This record gives sequence, structure tokens and C-alpha cells, in this order.
Amino acid sequence: MARKIFIAGNWKMNTTLESGAALVAGLKETLAGIDTVEFGAFVPACYLGATAANAAGSNFQVGAQNMYFEPKGAFTAEISGDMIKDCGATMVLLGHSERRHIFGETDELINTKVQKALADGLQVILAIGELLEERKAGETNAVNERQLRKGLAGVTAEQMATITIAYEPVWAIGTGEVATPDQAQEAHAYVRSILADMFGAEVADATRIQYGGSMNPGNVENLLAQPDVDGGLIGGASLKVEDFTALITAGVAEAAK
Repeated sequence: MARKIFIAGNWKMNTTLESGAALVAGLKETLAGIDTVEFGAFVPACYLGATAANAAGSNFQVGAQNMYFEPKGAFTAEISGDMIKDCGATMVLLGHSERRHIFGETDELINTKVQKALADGLQVILAIGELLEERKAGETNAVNERQLRKGLAGVTAEQMATITIAYEPVWAIGTGEVATPDQAQEAHAYVRSILADMFGAEVADATRIQYGGSMNPGNVENLLAQPDVDGGLIGGASLKVEDFTALITAGVAEAAK
């Protein structure tokens, strides 16, 4: 089944109002008219509204980097799905390794957020991936399977139509280290096999699985050439118009094959 390539930037705690606006303006120019590949970015919460407004009239999608599972209340510093939508954003990134390993988010908490994001009508990107010591111990598949099964607990086959999985080996995020194309393909294929077990082969074949972890213009072509790699979740390279444009351009070339 043909899956549309999806390349999303994760700006993390970077940009200002001015630099974010300039980045979107540059990308609107370089990516104008591209519709064979989906693209966008997860931006700091304080810039959601401005970025969505700046991206208006283009195919650039805007998402939040996190959300809480309650609709409102005494939850200082959190944002809700309705707030995200009110800003004009349409998607949310959940389960990123920095949320898991710096802020201590559990699989169960992430699953609660996934359930609420789906109920709120947001597109969900669920990030999974192993630590370096887990890979060295031969636990890559076990970690990915646990995070996948627990993160998607209670999700229906129909809801999977609005979920993208992002496989991010934690040892490759922002380090310059990159999983080889074979390593990425092996992990993605295993993730797809678990999705097939959970939701059936048709859903598994239709679900996009992005690779995250130092994807850049120098390695994107070989990574996207893998049969189960359907795009990328991009960190540093998403903060430069030239680099992010190169990634999208590579996606367009792969989609045309």
C-alpha cells in the first residue's frame, strides 16, 4: 500500500517569534505547491497561534509538542487539546524521548494523552524508541513493542487512521549518530508487525512510521528508500530553511518512484 511520506520538524525549545516567522515564510516559498509529501512542524506552545497564522494558505501543518489529558482546570503550565485547536494547530507530538526520559512520562500517562488527543480530533504522532544501553542489550524490539502496545492501548483500528508512529532511537537524537538504513528498516518492519498483530494487516500497511534521530540532507535519501520508512521526525535540520527543504525535496523524489 502506498503511504504518503510525512516529514515533520520538531523545533523543541528553539526559535523566537521573529525567527519562527522567518522560518515559516522561507518554507512557504521553497515548498509552495508541493502536495505529494506532507510536512509541517511541532512548535513551542507560546508560538502555536502565530505559527499557524503564518502558515495559513500553505500546506505547512502546525502541531504542539505536548498536551495534557484534562480539558481544563488547575494544571499550571499545561495546555489542552482544545487550546491547541483554538490556536489553529491540527496535530500533537506525544511520547517523545525527552518527555519520557527528562520529564518522567510513563507509557500509561502517554496513553491517556493519546486517548484525549484522539477524542479532541487531533492528529497524533506517537514517538517510541530505545536507549543506547537497551540496544546494546538486544532489547530494541522489546522496548518498541512495550511502548507501542501500552501507548496505543484502547485505540481502535478506525482511530489509527489519524496516528503516525515515529521511531526514534534515543541514542541517535541530536547526537549526529544515525541508525543505518538497515537498522532503521529492521526496527520499522518490527513495529509494523506489532501493529498488524494489534489492528490487522490492513491497518498496519496504512500506518505511517517516521524515522527520527539525526535525519539530515546527507542521509535522507537512503533512509526514505527503505520500504517501511515513511518520513521523518526532524530536529536540528528542521530549523534551517535550506536543510528542511532538502528533506522535503528528497521525499518528493522518493514519492515519485
